[in-house]
Amino acid sequence: MSVSPSEVNEPVPPKVNEKPRWIKEMLEWAKTITISFLIVMVLHLFVFNLSTVEGHSMEPTLRDREWLFVNKAAYLMGNPKVGDIVILEDPSAYGGQKDYLVKRVVGVAGDRIEIYNKELYRNGVKVTEKYTDVEIEDLDFMPVVVQKGQYFVMGDNRHARASKDSRIFGTVPRSMIHGRADFILWPFKQVKIL
Repeated sequence: MSVSPSEVNEPVPPKVNEKPRWIKEMLEWAKTITISFLIVMVLHLFVFNLSTVEGHSMEPTLRDREWLFVNKAAYLMGNPKVGDIVILEDPSAYGGQKDYLVKRVVGVAGDRIEIYNKELYRNGVKVTEKYTDVEIEDLDFMPVVVQKGQYFVMGDNRHARASKDSRIFGTVPRSMIHGRADFILWPFKQVKIL
């Protein structure tokens, strides 16, 4: 004779060492939070981060305290191009501290950069700089040929002594450039693609 499971009324014995439901749920939450944290850290290290503009060296394009979306992945496969706004380590920082700057690339390998009579010249041709609001107020800058793997960067603010850039610290090696600023994220009224 066979007995169906519904006819058996024997109590099911509790499993030995079974964790209470709330502990299982807490472990699931901990696992989810840990995985999420790891994903965010990998994205932050290799794909993007946020950066805050400090100072006035990039005015009128960028203003003090604006938040930037920095695309790190842009240069994993390629290199900075003329016109890119980049985040770079300050080559003039000393004592092991890492300060970061935001500047515009105005010269790449092989370019001859010169400032003459308050104008920027690349390879002997005057550069039309629609992103500036004033002519260069600093002194003339003797021609420099940008070497392979190096970049000439400048701030958009061309008022006298308004920007610490390649005119002060020279060309910048590719290894010091950490990403390209793609968007202004904050304040909302300033949100735009760069």
